[in-house]
Amino acid sequence: MSRKYKIRDQEKLYFVRFTVVEWIDLFTRKEFRDIVIESLKYCQSLKGLDLCAYCIMSSHIHLIVGRNGDQSLEVIIRDFKKFTSTEILKSIQTTPDESRKDFLLYHFRQAGMKNSNNTN
Repeated sequence: MSRKYKIRDQEKLYFVRFTVVEWIDLFTRKEFRDIVIESLKYCQSLKGLDLCAYCIMSSHIHLIVGRNGDQSLEVIIRDFKKFTSTEILKSIQTTPDESRKDFLLYHFRQAGMKNSNNTN
């Protein structure tokens, strides 16, 4: 989990923002927005995510979240980000009509090499 997330009280709501590498307009494609929404639904139903509000912008996502289960909010956010990013990468790689495939994969790879937490 990023050191940026300071969840001091597991019973409160938090505003979080996730940005795409270099603020690339990734979420202009419905397929990628759908991956985010399905992942949020999964986290709500099985991980205890309390999703109060969300807004998917072209290059970032805003959430107001809490938790209503046993898992900590940090764990839920970590799992959401890991699963969602993996699914988006798979979609980029396997969708034949993604015109920006090379551009996206190049920029994601470059950013990943700068972060020791990334394996892909």
